[in-house]
Parts: sequence; C-alpha cells; structure tokens
Amino acid sequence: DMASGDMSAVMSAIAGLNLPVLGLVFVLNFIGGYLLYASIFAAVGASVNQSEDSQQFMTPIVIVLVFALYAAIYSADNPDGPLAVWCSFIPFTSPIVSMVRLPLGAPVWHTVLSLVVLYASALALIWMAGKIYRVGILMYGKKPSIGEMIKWMRYK
Repeated sequence: DMASGDMSAVMSAIAGLNLPVLGLVFVLNFIGGYLLYASIFAAVGASVNQSEDSQQFMTPIVIVLVFALYAAIYSADNPDGPLAVWCSFIPFTSPIVSMVRLPLGAPVWHTVLSLVVLYASALALIWMAGKIYRVGILMYGKKPSIGEMIKWMRYK
C-alpha cells in the first residue's frame, strides 16, 4: 500500500530528528528574532505620531520579512547554497532560514554564528531604538525621515 509506505517514511524521518536541539534552537531564534524586530517596530512607533505616518518605515521591514520567507523556501531545496548560507548569517533573515537549514544538516558552527550575530544585532538595535525613543517621543507633530532618525541617535 502506497500510503502506508509514505507514512512510514515520514515517521522514520521524524524519528531521525534531534527534537531537543531543534526545540532549543527554535526558542533561541524566536527570542532573538522577536527582540530584533520588536526594537525596529519600537523605533518606528516612537518616531511617528499617527499610524499613517508609519507606512513609509513599515514597507521595507515587510519586504525583508517576505524575502526571508522566500529565502527559507529556497533553502529547503538547497540548504548548502550561497543564498541559504548567507541568509542564515544576516540577522534579519537568520531566524527563519537557519531553522530551515538546521534539520537538513547545517554545520553546528553556522548555527552558533547565526545566533551570535542575531543576538549582537538585536542588542545593538535595542540600543539604537532607545536613542530614537528618547528624542522621538518629544518631537510631537513633526514627520520624521530616516535621516532625521539617524540624527536623533547621535544626540547626547
């Protein structure tokens, strides 16, 4: 019977996975990705007064997230290809792509480096979002630009 053969192949593939490691790396990627994107959204939220003004900042973030999703889909077919490897190191795409590569045999050092870069980037972006928040919350009524937000980060 073809269906039972397919089902046994799926069950043997699942049995071959190291679920505790996958679970741990998933939680670490989830928390790191959450911190990274939450800091970006916090910076955008602190710099605008109305939700309509935030659209100019949201579009690039959404484009990066959609790209990460497509890179992960491509990585499932070619987990050792250059797109998969590089996107697992770029912090904006790594939480998604490295989780696709992990069960497909990515080297351990790729996963560790991906997490280190993700957390370092998240901490840097949290720091920058704090600088933007400190000034942006006081700039009521002024529509910010990217250049203006960079100036806010330089204020002492």
